[in-house]
Amino acid sequence: MNNSYKFYLALITVVASIGGLLFGFDMAVISGVLPFVEKQFNLTALQEGWFVSSALVGCIVGVAFSGDLSDRLGRKKLLFLSAFLFLISALGCALVHSLDWLIVARMTGGIGVGIASIVVPLYLSEIAPAGIRGRLVTCYQLAITVGILLAYVSNSLLLAYSEAHTGIAGVSLFDMVFVNEVWRGMFSIGTILALLFLAGLFFVPESPRWLMRKGLVAEGLAILRKINDGQEEAVVAEQKEANQTGVVETGTYKELFAPRLRKALLLGILLPLFSQLSGINAIIYYGPSILNDSGIALSSSFLGQIIFGLANLVFTFVAIWKVDDWGRRPLYIVGTVGATISLVLTGILFHFGMISSVFLVISVTVFLACFAFSLGPLKFVVASEIFPTNIRGKAMGVSIMVMWVADTIMGQLTPVLLREAGTAVTFWVFAFFCLTAFFTVYKLLPETKGKSLEEIESFWDKK
Repeated sequence: MNNSYKFYLALITVVASIGGLLFGFDMAVISGVLPFVEKQFNLTALQEGWFVSSALVGCIVGVAFSGDLSDRLGRKKLLFLSAFLFLISALGCALVHSLDWLIVARMTGGIGVGIASIVVPLYLSEIAPAGIRGRLVTCYQLAITVGILLAYVSNSLLLAYSEAHTGIAGVSLFDMVFVNEVWRGMFSIGTILALLFLAGLFFVPESPRWLMRKGLVAEGLAILRKINDGQEEAVVAEQKEANQTGVVETGTYKELFAPRLRKALLLGILLPLFSQLSGINAIIYYGPSILNDSGIALSSSFLGQIIFGLANLVFTFVAIWKVDDWGRRPLYIVGTVGATISLVLTGILFHFGMISSVFLVISVTVFLACFAFSLGPLKFVVASEIFPTNIRGKAMGVSIMVMWVADTIMGQLTPVLLREAGTAVTFWVFAFFCLTAFFTVYKLLPETKGKSLEEIESFWDKK
């Protein structure tokens, strides 16, 4: 590729991935906000749970309608809606004065997260040339990890600024947001990210495959020609596929559940399910405590979150580096085996009371590494490429809905498991689900690296 084509494709990837950045930021910023909101509003345990989970309710609402709407209206319009909802949420959380309106703002942001969690990987898969599609979709997961890390770092910096100026701050809006009620400042960082997302969307095209399925073949081919470095062979192949397919109306859920797509649907459900049942959220949540128990001095829980967030970020680059070289299957197989072994070892260390052992830190870090290049990003890659274009939005909606529901279930069950069964058994339960993920991938997942989306669609027809 010459530099202009590289720049154009990089621009599209970066702008779309800001949706993932906002996703990660919105989910992680709450860790710094919660203690201050709890104290300021005198939250009961029930109110605290509702404040935290209200964003998750919004996610489920966003997922419920965005898949179908993206098939009808296009991917780009839904990305604009997601960015707008993020902006409204960040402003609302920074400025509203009642708990009820704060929860409404959080729920609004959750709807934006739900939309982004479907449409961003969907859009990237349809924009990307076949040879680097896995890499581009994995950038979405990378952006999520960057957003999580950004939330932890900005929370820590804003807290330090607030503590340094407590007692000397005035009564201005700036002082209220960044000193007197610093949790508002933590939320307000999201407005900058949302504005960047909104501005960037004006410079990226609609999905070419969505345009072609809607009969706008010439417009779609022009975009494909631009992102394929003018390589006519690739464009001619896409045009041939478009001529064979013709204009296809938006698919129905009946088509999604048809026998020819049964295996694809099963993969689209099970991969995000196992991703959440692996215990990743529980490990991220208890990460600082694990480090402290292992004898590593931490100045605060914020620093512990930064360390684990950084590990998650670094190992996501392995997926970006190798997903289009090694393929989806090898990364998934290696990652699930590694995650299973590391979780079993972590459970053994807890069982024998070796919580101050350096091996505990190593085993947890190995799990994070394995998750970051397999179970974490590849569920988005696979789900975004294994379904036909006319029902891809609906299929992604089902897939991501499973992810959020599983996330909710794990959030409720993990404390119960830890209390009733103990930490060791909890980690062994997570290991069981990682092992089950290995067998699922080994038996069901075809290799899709280097194949066009149309080739993958015809694969299911042949099967």
